[in-house]
Amino acid sequence: MFIEKADLGSVLYEYQIDQITDGNDGLVMQACSAAIEEAKSYLTPNPDNKQWLDGRLLYDVETIFSKTGNDRHSLIVQHCCTMAKWYVAELCNADFIYEKAKERYDRAVDWFTKVAKGTINVSSLPQLVRDETTAGDKQPFEFGSRAKFNHDY
Repeated sequence: MFIEKADLGSVLYEYQIDQITDGNDGLVMQACSAAIEEAKSYLTPNPDNKQWLDGRLLYDVETIFSKTGNDRHSLIVQHCCTMAKWYVAELCNADFIYEKAKERYDRAVDWFTKVAKGTINVSSLPQLVRDETTAGDKQPFEFGSRAKFNHDY
């Protein structure tokens, strides 16, 4: 998996994770999986939306999230950990500052949204090549004229 319980040490202390989840590693893995899926959803282009054909970078999401260890993109790992922290925080009544977790989660989501919209470009991420398989037969602009109107019945 792209992030593991050990990676959450950058956003939560281990005693906090254990206290919140009652030592249930399944809950931690569920939070990590949810964070990864959410992050992927921001970076995956919608092939049916012509807006994605406006020239913005298309990232190779499967390659990005298939990396392990030190090959992973450190900023994406950090933002995924922040998102996983938020999912763990939903269970929380421990020594934890809710507002700070919410603020950091919102910042991570905002960052992914900006990357997806093309406001921010991350040059170190693998990108998809624009061709028939990624762009399909849709064009970003359509032009032409309407069919001629005819009163004949």
